[in-house]
Amino acid sequence: MTDRYDELYRSWRWEVPQRYNIAQACCGRWAADRSRFALYWEDESGQTAKYTFWDIQQEANRLSNALAGLGVKRGDRVALILPQRPEMAIAYMAIFQMGAIALPLSHLFGPEALEYRMAFAGASVVFVEPTTIANLWAVKDRLSELKHVIGVGGAQETGVHSYESLVERGNSQFTAVDTAANDPALIIYTSGTTGPPKGALEAHRLLLGNLPGFIYSHDFFPQPGDLFWSPADWAWAGGLMDALLPSWNFGIPILGYRGRFDAEKAYYLLEKYGIRNSFLFPTALKLMMKAVPHPKSRFNISLRSIMSAGESVGVTVIEWAREELGVTINEMFGQTEINYVVGNCQAAWPVKLGSIGRPYPGHHVAIIDDRGAEIPRGELGEIAVKKNHDPVFFLEYWNNPTATREKFIGDWGCTGDQGRMDEDGYLWYQGRSDDVIKASGYRIGPAEIESCLVKHPAVANAAVIGKPDVTRGQIVKAFIVLQPGQAACQTLIDEIQDHVRGRLAPYEYPREIEFIDALPMTTTGKVQRKELRKREEAKLAVEK
Repeated sequence: MTDRYDELYRSWRWEVPQRYNIAQACCGRWAADRSRFALYWEDESGQTAKYTFWDIQQEANRLSNALAGLGVKRGDRVALILPQRPEMAIAYMAIFQMGAIALPLSHLFGPEALEYRMAFAGASVVFVEPTTIANLWAVKDRLSELKHVIGVGGAQETGVHSYESLVERGNSQFTAVDTAANDPALIIYTSGTTGPPKGALEAHRLLLGNLPGFIYSHDFFPQPGDLFWSPADWAWAGGLMDALLPSWNFGIPILGYRGRFDAEKAYYLLEKYGIRNSFLFPTALKLMMKAVPHPKSRFNISLRSIMSAGESVGVTVIEWAREELGVTINEMFGQTEINYVVGNCQAAWPVKLGSIGRPYPGHHVAIIDDRGAEIPRGELGEIAVKKNHDPVFFLEYWNNPTATREKFIGDWGCTGDQGRMDEDGYLWYQGRSDDVIKASGYRIGPAEIESCLVKHPAVANAAVIGKPDVTRGQIVKAFIVLQPGQAACQTLIDEIQDHVRGRLAPYEYPREIEFIDALPMTTTGKVQRKELRKREEAKLAVEK
């Protein structure tokens, strides 16, 4: 195929207006067309709904007026503890056009996680639903700045405002505030893969910074007939900035599904709604591959593009998707603070299986050492992004200037992720800096080994860490979740070790394997290798 990368990269120019508001970009400018659909929605019970941009805007206006009536002002933090449901998308538009700051929080968070984030951010208003109100109520009395609780979908307690009643009484006319592109729009807490979670304060311009990656990772989005779906929670950067908001920025509808992820249900949704574009975590793709290895024989799927991020997808899954879904997965790399900066676009440049791609147009990405110097191609180092005037950068960590300073070496934004860049400018992700294994003088990334392990027919999922070893410094240890019906035994351990030894470098095979019922995951679907390392450290401490 023709490689258009250099042409696209050189021709990109940022156009960031001084005045800019996400709500206007994602809804207001489309609302005049009353027939333009914005959202299709379904939940586990089979309940469905659909909304045009006009519907979303009208309800957002009513909600903005209601929030103003409760005393919400520009710069106030409004928390959202909701799953994928229409009220959450509407609330975002209402909050943004008021100049307030949205504080999205996962509906899976327990009481302590909610208390930490809401107290630290000083949230004055919070939205809850029946599945999340109990966890809030457990800590509500300790949240001194919380003034109002708004219950969605029948969430009721004494003193809780009914969302439906507030919206019904609200005026449908609202004049959006005039915001600068650099004004704060939301606080998204990091997933806490390394240390306590930090609140990344994001500006309205953040959406503009995400667009080149979104456009190219979905093979020149939008195209006629595009319709987006992702199981990624709208409370996270992945679901919000990689799915909901960029789709709406282009006036393209999205499907929302309120329910736990299930592989069979994912196929059902893809087929029922004729989904053309999706963001699927590697974990979700692996579950789909294992649950229905040959979906094209059962489902009529019309996918045009898939983007995946969060962990390395692995060659096995990419080859399966090509054969069974008819799509070459475009991997992407980014993080809450500096999102959507590296990835693939199979429609414009060749995809190297296993690589997370090249820097997307508009972003200057390199591999650096701990002094901030770029290192030679092929060597392992930290993936970093140069600030320049890139709109994708977060403003700061909320009330944490020390952490904000530590995020940068000079003008480089440090990701904390290790990788290599090859001679063609492709990046090869090797895991978090803390995940790199140092064994007998070798620096080993876990991603390649995990991808190889998943190729074994008995393995459903796997995670790899470095286990302390007196002789080698560390050895490679694998934690493996077996496929249903598979029994753990020494023969299987030997077989899996030989499987890796025959495909990777001799020093990369797992010298130790432990079978485990489930891997520890963040709520965004990332494997928490640090939790596995803690387990090993605790066992070693007991043995001593």
